[in-house]
Amino acid sequence: MIKKLQHVFALSEKGARDLMKAVVWCFVCNISLMLPVGAVMFAMQHLLAVLGGASSGTDGFWVYTGLGIAVLILLFVLHWFQYASLYLATYRESASRRVSLAETLRRLPLSFFGSRDLSDLTATMIADCSSLDQMFSHYIPQLFASILSTIVIGICMFCFNWRMALAVLWVVPVAVLLTAGSKRIQDAFGSRSILNKRAVSDCIQEGLETIRDIKACSREERYMSQLDEKLAAMESGCIRSELATGVFVCSAQAFLRAGLATTVLTGSALMLSGDIGFLYFLGFLFAAARLYDPLGTVLQNIAATFSAKLQIQRMRTILEQPVQEGTEDFEPENYDIVFDHVRFAYRGGEDVLSDVSFTARQGEVTALIGPSGGGKSTACRLAARFWDATGGKVTLGGTDVSTVDPETLLKSYAMVFQDVVLFRDTVMENIRLGRRGASDEEVLAAAEAARCDEFIRRLPDGYQTVIGENGSTLSGGERQRISIARALLKDAPVILLDEATASLDVENESAVQAALSHLLRGKTVLIIAHRMRTVAGADHIVVLENGRVSQQGTPAELMAEGGLYRHMVELQNESAAWQLA
Repeated sequence: MIKKLQHVFALSEKGARDLMKAVVWCFVCNISLMLPVGAVMFAMQHLLAVLGGASSGTDGFWVYTGLGIAVLILLFVLHWFQYASLYLATYRESASRRVSLAETLRRLPLSFFGSRDLSDLTATMIADCSSLDQMFSHYIPQLFASILSTIVIGICMFCFNWRMALAVLWVVPVAVLLTAGSKRIQDAFGSRSILNKRAVSDCIQEGLETIRDIKACSREERYMSQLDEKLAAMESGCIRSELATGVFVCSAQAFLRAGLATTVLTGSALMLSGDIGFLYFLGFLFAAARLYDPLGTVLQNIAATFSAKLQIQRMRTILEQPVQEGTEDFEPENYDIVFDHVRFAYRGGEDVLSDVSFTARQGEVTALIGPSGGGKSTACRLAARFWDATGGKVTLGGTDVSTVDPETLLKSYAMVFQDVVLFRDTVMENIRLGRRGASDEEVLAAAEAARCDEFIRRLPDGYQTVIGENGSTLSGGERQRISIARALLKDAPVILLDEATASLDVENESAVQAALSHLLRGKTVLIIAHRMRTVAGADHIVVLENGRVSQQGTPAELMAEGGLYRHMVELQNESAAWQLA
């Protein structure tokens, strides 16, 4: 049962157990709502005895008063435990669910993120989790508890009088079937509503990320027109979804109330024929009124559960993704990177790399060059196990990287990519990201080596200046130098550089290259570059073309050999002499 609940509702083991406890307490509370009916029955019986002269008005007054107080106290205690089992447990599971999602995302290969929309993942982490919080605090436990309590109360009614029980309960299965029959329609509208909301989120995110290009190309009106269309579609979809749900739920609830009419008619007929007494009739009437309230909630909960199932499915697609695992005991013999007949494709697409083999030796600089789209960045990321090779293997120091835990493996890597990511934090902490626990002096030394110190000192608060999101207050060259400072601070045995100096001016490029020369000494270096002068001093060059190794060797060997490398060098020499007419 626990495993089933975990799978169906995407819960942790503790969350599944808490859900069962919540159902039990909701069931007990629903049953306890019949206690006031019993207390009223006893009080009415005493009142009728007084009116008939069989008892004095004061007989049993304190007994019934005490009984009423005891019922109120019991209801308070039971509902307190229900509250704790529902809401407090839901909050704990909510935190656990978000942590579980974050942990799963942390361990997924980057190929997963390449195939998923960022705004869709954000919606799952925030909106879907919030919807599930409400579902498990208001819907699911009450749904199961109401079903169980209705069955128990119904059995008790049949034990007292089957005709009155039938008059009360006949509407229940009809109302439930009416609501359940709307599942397919609600699923269709719900799926369309989610897609419309995702389209709006995508459009807003795209606008925020490309606002400069939109303004530069004078496309504001077109962008706002597209956003208005998507907002209108989302609004229309939400209205239709709510209307479809409301029609079935309200119809079922209205039909449910017809049971009161049949209860009154049947009870009146049986009372006139002498088959039941007035108190029995009154008791069934009170019980029906108390029974239909939670049943109305059940009908609402069924509809809400249909809607929430879509969020659960979206969340489960993340939680059930295969994560990257491996040993944490990693002690390589050396830090040579070897590509052995490596093949890689993105999720069933065409091969990006095909039968790629080369070695990047420790103490040497190995450069990957070639036309755009040739697979250089892909090879660099396979070396760090951002993805796992589709075929062949990549080894570090003789160990297949796919057998090593990614976080353990990445302790041996320092990376500087063309797309720099900075956080909304101080400059000091953005550099310290390279090595947790580094002293301020070590951070300052790394910043000076990366030629960051000069521009950082000019900032309003120096190293304590909080930079904008992704370093929006810095230039591209300044952001790249901070990224290089991180790598210098980490001082890892393997260095991956992807156009590390692409955003620097000539003066700073020369200074940073001098700093990198100190960083790269004695380490395994894999560098991606498009400027041939950047790789002129490399120890080994691998030319990737259309996902295959077309040439490899020293710069001198490749120049003598001719081919693509020589062609690229000659083209860049020609472009260096180009000038405006």
